[in-house]
Amino acid sequence: MDYGFAIIEQLINKDLLKGIEDIYYLKKEDIASLKKNGDKFATNLINAINESKNNSLDKLISALGIRHVGTKAARILAKHYKTMDKLMDANIIGLSLIEDVGEITANSIYEFFSQDQTKELIKKLKAAGVNMKDTENEQIDDRFLDKTFVLTGTLEKYTRDEASEIIEKFGGKTSGSVSKKTSYVLAGEEAGSKLTKAEELGVTIITEAEFDEMIK
Repeated sequence: MDYGFAIIEQLINKDLLKGIEDIYYLKKEDIASLKKNGDKFATNLINAINESKNNSLDKLISALGIRHVGTKAARILAKHYKTMDKLMDANIIGLSLIEDVGEITANSIYEFFSQDQTKELIKKLKAAGVNMKDTENEQIDDRFLDKTFVLTGTLEKYTRDEASEIIEKFGGKTSGSVSKKTSYVLAGEEAGSKLTKAEELGVTIITEAEFDEMIK
């Protein structure tokens, strides 16, 4: 068994962990008592937990485990609503009108935040000092305004999430499929069918080096 899971299991058995929010209320002595000579381990774990309070809003949204909400949707929601409070107050119509969210995901988000246990969870996370505001998606400028990028293949310098975040910070957006409305296809190594479709539709294809020039 992974030792991290063993620690969690012990904390649960001792009633120190009953929900996600309880992680932020653990004390050093609670953790140190679970492991022989565990003082240093406890200090490092408490420090890591405290650092996680400053994670971006989209990471918090993603970590909540809302059905149909992955990392991309979480990033879109964080950018659109800016704060957890505004997201919690959102109605189904407003949510479903957000591009790349849709009706099914909108219903899932609305139902999740309508639950009393969710409201109590967020309340406790706030009290613990967990960040509830978007600090990652501040737009730099609008050079990519109204531009849609499709990413394909493997990039050398960026993960797909990193490249998407850069595009969004310049006012653009990303899509998972190529169409006539696509502005650019950013093609890395071993690009597949999306590259072929872009060539067929006459969509502008750019390399990673060209992308770097565009964001200088």
